[in-house]
Amino acid sequence: MNWETVQMYFGLGDTEMHWVARVFLVVFGTLVVNFVASRLLMRLNNQLERTKTPWDNVLIIAAQKPIGVFIWLVGLSVAAEISGTNLDPDLSSLINAVREVGVIVILTWFILRCISQSEKTITSSSKVKNKVDYTTANAISKLLRASVIITAALVVLQTLGYSISGVLAFGGIGGIAVGFAAKDLLANFFGGLMIYLDRPFAIGDWVRSPDQNIEGTVENIGWRQTRIRTFDKRPLYVPNSTFSLISVENPSRMTHRRINETIGVRYNDFSLLPNILKDIKEMIANHEDLDTEQIYMVNFNQFGPSSLDFFIYAYTKTVDWRIYHEVKQDVLFKAMQIIEQHGAEVAFPTQTLHFGNDGQISFSNNATDK
Repeated sequence: MNWETVQMYFGLGDTEMHWVARVFLVVFGTLVVNFVASRLLMRLNNQLERTKTPWDNVLIIAAQKPIGVFIWLVGLSVAAEISGTNLDPDLSSLINAVREVGVIVILTWFILRCISQSEKTITSSSKVKNKVDYTTANAISKLLRASVIITAALVVLQTLGYSISGVLAFGGIGGIAVGFAAKDLLANFFGGLMIYLDRPFAIGDWVRSPDQNIEGTVENIGWRQTRIRTFDKRPLYVPNSTFSLISVENPSRMTHRRINETIGVRYNDFSLLPNILKDIKEMIANHEDLDTEQIYMVNFNQFGPSSLDFFIYAYTKTVDWRIYHEVKQDVLFKAMQIIEQHGAEVAFPTQTLHFGNDGQISFSNNATDK
């Protein structure tokens, strides 16, 4: 059996079959190349996991999917050109345009993935020693992504034959009109930008405002508004421009929590008060949960209506709200025990009933328990 017989038997001599076979081979080759490239990138990524720097992994992870799509774009465009020469001569110009736009889109996709992976790396990677605050990294990431998308859109328009100068001129005139019409939106945008730059609070912080009824945990900082989850678990949406007009307190950044309590003993226990204050101050100084490097005081404060009042002033080492109350409770219990050990009592308001000789009844407050 000679070659001519084989061609006739399998139909390879037919022109129609020739370009179909070539298209099939191109698509099959594209599939093989894509499979090999994905396997190589996966193995390379596993090898780079052992290195000390995280940035090589960032590039590989960001490039995995775009490279696969690029391989298919090239393969399908070649297959389309092969079939286009037999189907429609005008199809080649469309294929070229799609290929050029596709390359721009894939490159943009790769850059966006690099930005996203870099954001994750600088905020949470174990290979990065000095991690960046999530709020700052997220803000920079959003700005870069917006810049890349706008630039890519302009390049696509230029590729398709549209004049960028006209688009920019129209955008400038339209921007002035939009600026007047959406001044509140712009105020919120720049308010969000100031939050990202000044960083008065970050996601997860507990914030409150003495000027307005705003208190809760920050869940999201957007370009227009910030979402705060109040302590009754309701979402509170605050326009970003509001934060430029009000005072904001950030208790999450406190270094210590303060104990400031006033306790009163009976007037009958006046002679015992100096020793009580001395023992309570010694207890404060030796308490393992109190920071004695900060100021701490236990002093007689005032003559109350029915008690001799002294105050306990100290700072806890913890800033956790739950643990703080446990420490405070322990301090107050120990203060009560010291008062009882000296034979004194905590005073409470009492009244004395006086009967005069003329039968008049009068009342007076005192600090005894009689």
